[in-house]
Amino acid sequence: MRLTTKGRFAVTAMIDLALRQNNGPVTLAAISQRQRISLSYLEQLFGKLRRHELVESTRGPGGGYTLARKAGDITVADIIVSVDEPIDSTQCGGKENCLGESGRCMTHDLWSSLNQRMVEFLDAVTLQKLVDDQLAKGVLVENKPAVRRAISTTPVVKPIRVNAPNSVFALGNVFAKS
Repeated sequence: MRLTTKGRFAVTAMIDLALRQNNGPVTLAAISQRQRISLSYLEQLFGKLRRHELVESTRGPGGGYTLARKAGDITVADIIVSVDEPIDSTQCGGKENCLGESGRCMTHDLWSSLNQRMVEFLDAVTLQKLVDDQLAKGVLVENKPAVRRAISTTPVVKPIRVNAPNSVFALGNVFAKS
């Protein structure tokens, strides 16, 4: 299996989100800053995570992302597969044509067994376990509630519209008409 940055970053971002979602929706900008992951890259990953119903988005002020399911119901395998990360260490992608038309290579069964074990392992690790591991290590999570914009109690003062001439020529026209 070749786990690329796509899978690693997706799992890291989901842990960050799960740690902080109790304070309201978490912005990708905040995850980007804390985890040092490109914001545009996170936007791509979270688009895929949202399409696979692992996260939900909230628009507008105070918006961001929250988990679509409980952290205990999301596995690492779910996250990796949702961002199109193949869990496959065979050369043929599981198609059993490692040697082209000649069929499978001699080690195909070995790599297929490894694939099965990896999927079983990643499917057994939940996001909640990873969150609990981080909390046990002493990761600090800010307990500030999400900032909500309040409606102002002071009235909005509209500018006074002056009905006066705005040039010397307009002033001359006012006197000419009188």
